Amino acid sequence: MRTKVGSGIAALSPLAVFLVAYLVSSLVAGDFYRVPIAAVFLLACVWAVIIAPGPLAERIETFSRGAGHPNVLLMIWIFLLAGAFAGTAKDIGAIDATVALTLGIVPPGMMFAGMFLTACFISMAVGTSVGTIVALVPIGAGLAQASGVAPAYMAAIIVGGAFFGDNLSFISDTTIAATRAAGCEMRDKFRTNLRIIAPAVVVVTAIYLFQGRSVADFDAPAAVNWVKILPYLLIIVLALLGRNVTLVLSLGILANAVIGFVAGDFSWVGWLESAGKGIAGMSDLIIVTLLAGGLLEMIRAGGGLDLIITSLTRHISSKRGAKATIAALVSLANVCTANNTIAIITTGGIARELADRYRVDPRKTASILDTFSCLIQGMLPYGAQLLMAAGLTGLSPAAIIPFLYYPFVMGLCAILAIVFQKD
Repeated sequence: MRTKVGSGIAALSPLAVFLVAYLVSSLVAGDFYRVPIAAVFLLACVWAVIIAPGPLAERIETFSRGAGHPNVLLMIWIFLLAGAFAGTAKDIGAIDATVALTLGIVPPGMMFAGMFLTACFISMAVGTSVGTIVALVPIGAGLAQASGVAPAYMAAIIVGGAFFGDNLSFISDTTIAATRAAGCEMRDKFRTNLRIIAPAVVVVTAIYLFQGRSVADFDAPAAVNWVKILPYLLIIVLALLGRNVTLVLSLGILANAVIGFVAGDFSWVGWLESAGKGIAGMSDLIIVTLLAGGLLEMIRAGGGLDLIITSLTRHISSKRGAKATIAALVSLANVCTANNTIAIITTGGIARELADRYRVDPRKTASILDTFSCLIQGMLPYGAQLLMAAGLTGLSPAAIIPFLYYPFVMGLCAILAIVFQKD
């Protein structure tokens, strides 16, 4: 049952409040990284509740339904487990050991390109950007510290590579949703999609190779503690085997505990303290996730998404226009849901109708849905991927966005494909 919360325009206004308040506050402060996203989201949420018609209890119920959505709660579980894993891994020396191994085998000039291609490979294998970020961002942060590279830059490399697999993997939920919505085979969508993003991968890899020349030489560690690398190897191997991310993180925490107890790195209470510190570091992400879930449900329930769909589909006169409209639909839906899979599901039906009416190839429809949803998801400061990367590095999501080369180049390639492809 849908709860009507006013007109579509009014329902979209809280999103405008969030964006304007964030931008204006950042400009006044002279620092885009200083403004806490949680506080700005709170302003937008209060505005959403105030403008919504109906009894206050009903408005709060609508907001709470979004905040308590199963997808939101799943992300919170992942944040909690990722925080506990990161905290305990750091205290037993797992991050230091993994960084030492990487520094010993990767030439300085290959560090950026190597980390990007590794993220591409893992995300392609596991089909999830969040799982890739959980596995690699702590290692990337350690490498950044050891080599003098900006942590935000290294985190952005991994986030960009993570979206490669999210967009292309056969087991990615966005790929599955896009192919089902468009009515095409996954292998056909893969081939079509690959022709669009392959140039982006080549260009971004070349950029990282060029910029990697500026990385100063560093001394390889004299010795590597191989035992303490095991938790990260376990995380990566289990992810590659397709295990659920919550199970993977739980087993990683258990491995940290066993190694830490045997090596004497901490006692039982020390382990709890270590896990607790890691969880506390995720508190801002959890708050933002809850607020975003409630706010976006208010927008959806108030008809905001329906207004976007109706407005964009009103004036279409060509095949190119239909493809551009599908791209705009899924992009705006992603802004309003902060979940690329949900955005595809939400707009998939109308996208297929447009494709049938204007004879757009279903393979291209699926590719557009998947590519543009991943593009927008990769740039949202309140999206799960950037929140996770920010939490694991202690940064603001806004600090990472300017260095996201791959999503930007991928989006440019997708736009050019719409503009210049004849069929």
